[in-house]
Amino acid sequence: MIVSDGFGVASETLARTYVQQIDRKPYQWLSNLDEILVGTSRTKASDSLVTDSAAGATAFSCGKKSYNGAIGVTDDEKPCGTVLEAAKLQGYKTGLVTTSRITHATPASFAAHVVDRDMEGLIAQHEIGDNVLGNKVDLLLGGGLCFFQPNTTKGSCRTDTLDAWKLAQTKGYSTFSDRASFDALKTSAKLPLLGLFTSGHMSYEIDRDAAKEPSLAEMATKALNILHKNTENSKKGFFIMIEAARIDMAGHDNDPAAHLRDILQYWETITAVRKFIDAHPDTSMVATSDHETGGLTLAVDPDYVFYPKFLQPVKKSTEVICPEIKKIPADKRSEFVRTTVIPQYLGLANVTDSDVKSIVDGVASGSTDCKHSVGHVVSKYAHIGWTTGGHTGVDVGLYAYGKGTEKLHGNNENTQVGEFLRDFLRLELDSVTKRLANETTVQPGFSWSRAPTTLLTRRDASGNSYHEQVDSYHPARAHFH
Repeated sequence: MIVSDGFGVASETLARTYVQQIDRKPYQWLSNLDEILVGTSRTKASDSLVTDSAAGATAFSCGKKSYNGAIGVTDDEKPCGTVLEAAKLQGYKTGLVTTSRITHATPASFAAHVVDRDMEGLIAQHEIGDNVLGNKVDLLLGGGLCFFQPNTTKGSCRTDTLDAWKLAQTKGYSTFSDRASFDALKTSAKLPLLGLFTSGHMSYEIDRDAAKEPSLAEMATKALNILHKNTENSKKGFFIMIEAARIDMAGHDNDPAAHLRDILQYWETITAVRKFIDAHPDTSMVATSDHETGGLTLAVDPDYVFYPKFLQPVKKSTEVICPEIKKIPADKRSEFVRTTVIPQYLGLANVTDSDVKSIVDGVASGSTDCKHSVGHVVSKYAHIGWTTGGHTGVDVGLYAYGKGTEKLHGNNENTQVGEFLRDFLRLELDSVTKRLANETTVQPGFSWSRAPTTLLTRRDASGNSYHEQVDSYHPARAHFH
């Protein structure tokens, strides 16, 4: 499965139109993703019409609705067996690949069970088998090394002294954290493997140093080949979840150029996976998003135009640009923005004094405001709009390739994607759920309380649940993404 976090249909249109204009493609040209569109997926959580990644991924992994912030637990806060865990217990090899922290919501929801997504220290332990099921993930690639380091280590994100990196090694994992070790991996590499290339999230594609970090497509290709080699003499194959994570974060930042570049890298990953499936036709792929992020619009009132060409010269993400501006003395920021940021980093000419002022004011207001201010300057010239710095409740595209995927045609609830994965691999999730009854789902020392439910759930005469009304939303969980 591939999860394109925060990727909506407008994002696909943006990328397609950009390529059509820059590469002079004909009007009827389709991306490799357009070619395999089979339907759409609905995205709501059990407690809100607008989901976060935790509830969205839990719908895929467990086939169950849950509340925003839930990692592999149902709405009653009880662990639910995931397709990855069931696959492992039934003899398949398993993998998680992401450009986020490996402990972030989407990968976590396939291999961990905690009541709050911010419990990433405990998530790290679950992912390497320090829980009731033991080792469940044979291959993990991504970022997030800080949650595997004890709090005595500089840069650690843990709140305790546990060295989860060494713990993984004692559980049989071969660990590495550099590009050279990744490149040296052979397809015959012995499992399990744990490779984390950055302390936090991996870089946006627009900022990625190829000498230090592999791309998503490179990680996916390596993972597929290793998992295949390790199962070629087995009656069972493998299950892997690949996440294009940073599409979402660029949406939160309202950064159109970073958003675009990560989408194009997602396309490269789709190409790599399709190529693998063509060579191994007993393999199938499902690709969809947990939700849309940013409320991206292509054209802003009153003009019926948008200009994706303005995204081509942008050289850095707002995530990189804003800290650079902040380092400049306050009285020199306007000049730095005018002479360096706008012409060199954003590739824009003839900008206005108001553009400069909006960016400088954004820096003074904080990181989020700065990133939005820089992103909105580029968006203004491209005639791209954003309705939010958070998620939206719209349906997202559903894509599939390989045998058996015709069952996904049409409009699907996100839980139906999880049900498809379960049925395709003939997995038994209920027995896994029973084995998880005594799982530790609360991180020691973590202060946690759940916000009130916002959707009133009723049952009709046939016993089917439905949401009668929306009372309110969760301001306390607005930081989730």
